[in-house]
Amino acid sequence: MTTHDQPPGANPLQPPPAEAAVPARPVERLFPFVLRSRILIVGRENLRRSRSKLHFVLVTRDVSALSRSEVLHDFAPYPIVQHFTAEDLEKYFNIRGAKVIGFAKSGLAQSIYAELKARRINQPAAKPKLGGPAAEQAETGSENFSRASCRPSGNDPTRPNPSEDRPSGGH
Repeated sequence: MTTHDQPPGANPLQPPPAEAAVPARPVERLFPFVLRSRILIVGRENLRRSRSKLHFVLVTRDVSALSRSEVLHDFAPYPIVQHFTAEDLEKYFNIRGAKVIGFAKSGLAQSIYAELKARRINQPAAKPKLGGPAAEQAETGSENFSRASCRPSGNDPTRPNPSEDRPSGGH
C-alpha cells in the first residue's frame, strides 16, 4: 500500500481502522440449521442423559456463578464455551429461560464450536502419558503379576500324581 492510496492525514505506519476490515461472519447465521437438524440439547438434566451424543456445552453470560461452577464440574471432559445471554437464546432458538444448552455431535456442531472456540472457559482434558508405570500396570493388569505364578506346580495335592498312574516295568 502506498501513501497515495491512503486518505489525507492518515499515518502510513498505522494499520487501517478495524471497521475497514472485512467483518467476520457471525456464528448466528448457523442457528436456523441447528433447529432444523435437531442437534440442540436444552437443560442440564437432558445434557447429563445425552453425554454420549454431546459435542460441546454453551453457557450464557448471565448464568449464576454457582451454576457455572456446577457445569464446569459436571461436564469437564467436554468443551464449554460462554457466550450470549438467555434473551439471545430465546431469540435464536425459541427457548425461554435456558442458560445452559448443548450441541449434539455433528458437522454443524463442529462448525459452530470452531467459531466459538475462542470463548472456551475450560481447558481440554489432559491425556495420560504412555510408557509410565500406569501404562505397564494397565498392560499386565497388576504390578505384581508374574508368569511363573501361573504355571502348575508338581506338588498339587488336588491333582493325581501322573507317575503313579503309569504301569511300571514291562509291557
